[in-house]
Amino acid sequence: MPLLHRIARKLPNSLIAPFTDQRPAARLIRRSAKRYWKLLSLNFATSLAASLSEGATLGIIFLSVSLISAPENSDWSKVSLLGSLGHFPWLQDSIQGALSTRAGRDAIFVLLLATAVTLQGLMAATSYVNSVSTAVLGSRLGAEITGKLNDRVLSLSFPCASRYRVGDLLDYVGSGGGTVQREISLANALLMNSLQLLIYLAILVAISPWLLLVAFGMAAAMQFVQKLLLPPIRRNSREQQQVSVELSSHQNEQIQGLRLLHSTGQLESSRTKLKGLLDESKRLSIRQSKLSNIVQPISNMLPIISIALIAALSLLVFKDRSSGVLPSLVTFIIALQRLNQRVGTLTGLATSYAANSASVERLNLILSDEDKQFIRTGGQPFTTLRDAIVLDDVSLRYSPDLPVALSSIQLRIGRGQTVALVGSSGAGKSSIADLLVGLYDPTGGCILIDGVDLRAINLASWQNRLGVVSQDTFLFNASIANNISFGVDDATREDIIEAATKAQAAGFIADLPEGYDTKIGERGYRLSGGQRQRISLARAILRKPELLILDEATSALDSQSERLVQQAIEQFERQHTVLVIAHRLSTIVTADIICVLSEGRIVERGRHHELLAQSGPYAKLWNDQSKHPRETSLASTPV
Repeated sequence: MPLLHRIARKLPNSLIAPFTDQRPAARLIRRSAKRYWKLLSLNFATSLAASLSEGATLGIIFLSVSLISAPENSDWSKVSLLGSLGHFPWLQDSIQGALSTRAGRDAIFVLLLATAVTLQGLMAATSYVNSVSTAVLGSRLGAEITGKLNDRVLSLSFPCASRYRVGDLLDYVGSGGGTVQREISLANALLMNSLQLLIYLAILVAISPWLLLVAFGMAAAMQFVQKLLLPPIRRNSREQQQVSVELSSHQNEQIQGLRLLHSTGQLESSRTKLKGLLDESKRLSIRQSKLSNIVQPISNMLPIISIALIAALSLLVFKDRSSGVLPSLVTFIIALQRLNQRVGTLTGLATSYAANSASVERLNLILSDEDKQFIRTGGQPFTTLRDAIVLDDVSLRYSPDLPVALSSIQLRIGRGQTVALVGSSGAGKSSIADLLVGLYDPTGGCILIDGVDLRAINLASWQNRLGVVSQDTFLFNASIANNISFGVDDATREDIIEAATKAQAAGFIADLPEGYDTKIGERGYRLSGGQRQRISLARAILRKPELLILDEATSALDSQSERLVQQAIEQFERQHTVLVIAHRLSTIVTADIICVLSEGRIVERGRHHELLAQSGPYAKLWNDQSKHPRETSLASTPV
């Protein structure tokens, strides 16, 4: 036990980390692994069977070499492995009798060879089952962890998720399963090699504890090399991970921003940045290869040195053995060579753990609850708006280091009313929409839905009853029908056509090659801006929302497209509750209430004609747009 304790203590921390690490990634892997205890039991049983088969094979080798090297009429009862049969005299006498003749020795030698082959076949079979069970376990856990990571990202609140780059989130979800599969494979290899290492150690101790010092010297040398190499390997791995994430993010942003790159002449700049990242990735990869592969040549050289020392000392150590020098020397060298393989493999595992540590650290970052906010769950379900939505003294600050976005907002949106928000860029119009959608919670005051605080309402049930159309419309790379019916699983083709008709989209859809089954490309690039807006409006109409939010829905459209979308909106407004955020005042003259915002406050409210009569901020905006209709219609979108 003291010997095993010292060996375990000498093992690098990186090898035992999977079983002792209390960080989120390791805990998640262990919890998931418990559900597959049958596979784990099979894995352990096959590892043990393979190790015992290997140990028994070495015993057969010892007997075989003893048999062919010993003179005739030898007293086989003095051979340690046969002498142990003294408790079974009849078996010992039978073997001794068979060994006394040449034919008997040949038959036993053939039997030993067959036994060795059988044992190696058993080891091969159990190793195969072990590898397959490990792969099955790794695949199941990999898929499960990928799903959990996807759920984790989706469970983050919008403010929390928006702090991450798209490439980072994609890397978290995409690489997590592979990281776990590598951890499982490494853990299995650790178990298999550790069991076999103990078998070889036991054999070597039985043959010669003194010569075992050579093995310890070899292990010490390997550990010394490992201690020198692991820190730079870890550092290099972390740098590789950082560059890989940066490269993934840049590639993702480059593809998503192709239009911007083309229109601003930044294609060459993007290429240069990507080439720089690729060069850095190549440099780190080559350096990692140099560091990782230096272990193998040293592992190959040490056995030769060890064998030379053993051969020189074996005559002194084994000269008095009845079985002779050759069987003990051959068995010892084979066991030592196998032990060296296990030590080298364990060292390689430590290197692999170090290389995989950066990926595990990234898993810990996303799995840790520290500095994260999550979508609230629970609350009473929302079904329909009966009375009004009230913003009661609402304030909003997006983060402590940013100025207040909204301050002391008092606003009532009655059921069936159309309320419009206008004002200059940065006045806080879209912030009110963000609060109503539930992307952010107020930092002061509350939002009441029929007298109930929005924070006490089940968020998903509330959002399912909203329709949102913004200037930056997101469409999927799917058919028009699938885009319109997104979020409405029970929508029929008739429902989709009716929504498209109300959104003034049925006409151009009918002219498309495949009609409603036409694929529209990534983010709907095959459609014009006006067509995308009408698809988005049809999607909102199909949901039959209790509240329709139009956030600058027509500001980037040409006159014809704007007129069509505005006609669809006006039809919708007559029967539903609508919040309109508008830059073009001509689109909201029929609104029940128009609120003018400035620096996060409502500075004026009323109907169109009432506000014009007051000659205040709204009247000034109206006069400005009346004098310069083209300039204002092409103005940039306000926040």
